[in-house]
Amino acid sequence: MEEDASVLIVGGMLVLKKYHCPVEITVEVLGGKWKTRILWELYHKNCHFSDLRRAIPDITKKMLTQCLRELEQNNLVIRMEKDGKVIRVEYALSEYGVKTIPLVTYMSEWGSNHFTHIIESSKNI
Repeated sequence: MEEDASVLIVGGMLVLKKYHCPVEITVEVLGGKWKTRILWELYHKNCHFSDLRRAIPDITKKMLTQCLRELEQNNLVIRMEKDGKVIRVEYALSEYGVKTIPLVTYMSEWGSNHFTHIIESSKNI
């Protein structure tokens, strides 16, 4: 990516924004406390909203709704309505969203290694 290159990004609407590095785009799309965790849960199985709430108990309903909408707008998550007596909504990774899993997996491994590193470092203090 060239310095100061402009990129179109989907986030509810098309936005023209200048990025200086591809990492900026990644952080904008996947950044925050919850999005990678949601992707991780959906990688393991499709989930209803309530399943995600149980799997991620510290997230508020409002924040989960916002994150799911943003992930859907960026084509990473699919929202599927199931007809029945009550309409049930299920979320799944899109084909494009599955491509984030190697990154999220690496982040998980790095987090585990970092935790071990911090524990081991603190023993030397």
